[in-house]
Amino acid sequence: QVQLVESGGGLVQAGGSLRLSCAASRSIFSFYSAGWYRQAPGKQRELVATMAGSGRTNYADSVQGRFTISRDGVKNTVILQMDSLKPEDTAVYYCNAKMTPIQNSWGQGTQVTVSS
Repeated sequence: QVQLVESGGGLVQAGGSLRLSCAASRSIFSFYSAGWYRQAPGKQRELVATMAGSGRTNYADSVQGRFTISRDGVKNTVILQMDSLKPEDTAVYYCNAKMTPIQNSWGQGTQVTVSS
């Protein structure tokens, strides 16, 4: 298991930016993959962006071109830079790390609210 702690959520106006960070308790290079998911009220949790151990990234169509996932190996942190935010991006954002394809760890979540 790995402990994940998110930070960086908050309230922002549409068109603004936020930067989410996920600090891991062990080396992020030991992960099969790491990424971000989100869950809006009344909806299922959905993938936002992931990064494989190789560095290959994957984005939901709804955030492609606006969000960027990256990692900092020195700080063992996974980062989600969110630009051009829209009200529909409002959700609780969760950090996820997979040690293997079926072994998941989740952070506690951080609220992102985008006002119109």
